[in-house]
This record gives sequence, C-alpha cells and structure tokens, in this order.
Amino acid sequence: MDSRTVSCEKCGRKNRVPAAAEGVPKCGNCGAPLPWIADAGDDSFSAVAEKVTPYVLVDFWATWCGPCRMVSPALEQVAKELAGTIKLVKVDIDQNPQLAQRYQIQAVPTLLLLNNGVVTAQKSGAAPAPALRSWVEQYVTDGTSTEGARS
Repeated sequence: MDSRTVSCEKCGRKNRVPAAAEGVPKCGNCGAPLPWIADAGDDSFSAVAEKVTPYVLVDFWATWCGPCRMVSPALEQVAKELAGTIKLVKVDIDQNPQLAQRYQIQAVPTLLLLNNGVVTAQKSGAAPAPALRSWVEQYVTDGTSTEGARS
C-alpha cells in the first residue's frame, strides 16, 4: 500500500504516513499527531478504512465531478485541523465501483463518517471547510453519534 509524505503542522518536519497502520501517525521529531490522508480502493478499503482506531472520513468522489474537486482541499484542511482524531480516505467511484455499490453512493461527492468500520453519518454535496469540520465534530467529539444519521 502507498504512503504519503506530510509536513508536521507543529515543527515542519516531513514524515512518511502509510495508508494503513495501527494507531495514529505521529511526527518522528516532536510527537505531534499528523494528518492522515489515504487513497483506498475495492481491494484495500478494509485495511485502510475499516480497521482503523480514529474516526474515518470517507470521501467518495470522481475525477469528472467539479464539486468533488472543490471540496477536496477543504477536506484536506479538516484532516489537518483534526489530525489524530480523524483519517481522511478518498475513494474514486469510477475506479472502485464495488465500494460505491456497497455503500449505495447515488451522488458525488458523498462523505461517510465511520467509527470502527460502521457508518455513523453520511453527507452529500460540497461544503466549505468550517461547515465540514462542524459536521465531523458533532459526531466525533460529543459522543452522541447516531448510527445511520444522515444530513
């Protein structure tokens, strides 16, 4: 599986973050949590998204989708701001039709929030980073998540 190189928001050191691993990635220099952003597909989704300790924000997107391209930087910003709390997993529905079918994705972008591999919330459409962060935080920080909640 692939890994990404990310800069620590605290000290600036570059770190390699694997797509799948146990625990939460931390900076090798200062120990600060790192943003965890990975791509997943039909074959790798289980290891990358379902067997993960932090919450997983799954972005179902397509290359031809304008709103998907607009929301991608906002999602990456949220992943940086909530480093250590969430993992962002991106799934291209055209390349991974089994996952799109499994989660009954009808439109893109569609976001799923997983907790221990179980869908906690779902949201369709693009939104700015503050709105996305607020949506994620309502399920991640208050502990009142309702399985299958939709917005």
